[in-house]
Amino acid sequence: MQPHSLVAIVTILALLTYVAMGLGVARARQTSGVQAPAMTGDPILERAIRVQANTLEWLPIFLVSMWLFALYWSDLVAALAGLVWIVGRIVYWRGYVADPARRELGFQIQGLACAVLLFGALGRIIWILVTVGA
Repeated sequence: MQPHSLVAIVTILALLTYVAMGLGVARARQTSGVQAPAMTGDPILERAIRVQANTLEWLPIFLVSMWLFALYWSDLVAALAGLVWIVGRIVYWRGYVADPARRELGFQIQGLACAVLLFGALGRIIWILVTVGA
């Protein structure tokens, strides 16, 4: 059995990126003076919260796709695509907090990485079913 250590490391890095975004929300709260549970009142805080929430929305799609790709194709390729996804999320984060109009590049990078993982895994699973059988 292949250990999938590379994908495991990238999974942890993705989760640490998400934790860093949470800390970014905490910093924005501290800077703005907007206390929890308030979610509005400062544009930077609102952007930081949106980045964190959007990343949480993408994490299940990304993680499941990356792991399935690793299982059915390659741990190394899945891990590399996973690193691209993380870079995309960081670019998205920095761009969105600075100016919401600057979020597109990061979103496109992470979306492309996720699409490669998702459709790559799906294609391989279908190919195995068709050639080997159920």
